[in-house]
Amino acid sequence: MLTRTAVTATVGAVLAVSALAACNNSSSSGAGGSDVVGVDYPRSDTDFWNSYIKYTPQYAKQFGLALKTTNSQNDVAKLTSNVQTFISQNVKGVAMAPQDTAAIAPTLDQLAAKNIPVVTVDTRPDTGKVYMVVRADNRAYGEKACQFLGTKLSGKGAVVMLEGDLSSINGRDRTEAFNSCMQKNFPGIKVYGEATNWDGATAAQKLQTDLTAHHDIKGVYMESSFALSGTLQLLKQRGLLVDPKDPKHIVVVSNDGIPEELADIAAGKIDATVSQPADQYAQYAQYALYYLKAALAKKTFKPGPTDHNSTIVQVRPGVLEDQLAAPLVTADGSTYGGVASVKSADTSLWGNNLK
Repeated sequence: MLTRTAVTATVGAVLAVSALAACNNSSSSGAGGSDVVGVDYPRSDTDFWNSYIKYTPQYAKQFGLALKTTNSQNDVAKLTSNVQTFISQNVKGVAMAPQDTAAIAPTLDQLAAKNIPVVTVDTRPDTGKVYMVVRADNRAYGEKACQFLGTKLSGKGAVVMLEGDLSSINGRDRTEAFNSCMQKNFPGIKVYGEATNWDGATAAQKLQTDLTAHHDIKGVYMESSFALSGTLQLLKQRGLLVDPKDPKHIVVVSNDGIPEELADIAAGKIDATVSQPADQYAQYAQYALYYLKAALAKKTFKPGPTDHNSTIVQVRPGVLEDQLAAPLVTADGSTYGGVASVKSADTSLWGNNLK
């Protein structure tokens, strides 16, 4: 049983260890005898996932893997069909990011029956066997957003939470953690939770309804940057997109850390975000393929801290998750409710490093 730190001391060591799989006697090989793996891209309509798509072939080459790729476009039925294609192509492992984390279970069962290891990225299936999950600590997203908003509002008023899709483990984790934190630490704040299915138009419509019906709203928590444009447009229309020192200012916290969020924090349009981990768009591609390579080499892991500021945890019997850290990002880099933040201009943030 190897820990993450025992396998890799640095990223360079990860790449060195990946050469072990060259010894595999695989019946499915690409050019030069490389093991063939399938990677399904969940979508291509965000900076985050476009960057993941960009980096995946680069890391496949470094790890000595041959790629078959598909794009399920946020559709679990299409993902299921894509997996059937992978199976017909005799892939030796699959990386995926199922957006409906319940409906993917039969597909995972089919892959397990064929002894094809699976690594899931960004999301964790509700049931089913996977070799490793690679994702951010999504409960920390909700908790850090709660601590920031609760502190900024001095524990008073009301906030609107624009939820993602509750069929997704990410949406559930962020929602449950935010609500739990508010109830425990800021019971004087009313939370209006709005399901949006990760849809910007739905989020804007529901926020408009809440702002009209409730005059005590002082904050907005967006569970992803999907709602950023519509939220800012609506606040501007209502005369609420004002300087943070203005009494009419609505405190806005987002999730993702895309360049637009960082620029909006600097401009005073929003107040904070909980960023995807530094360089995570590359890390997701790197570790998804690293763990597939490790699976083919019959490596095993156990819970514990890693060398890349994350922690491997057992989320249920037989399922491990490499949880990457997610920093709170603010204009001033201060500490809020015991949560340290980094400034929006910090060069360690992936959103400041897109080219």
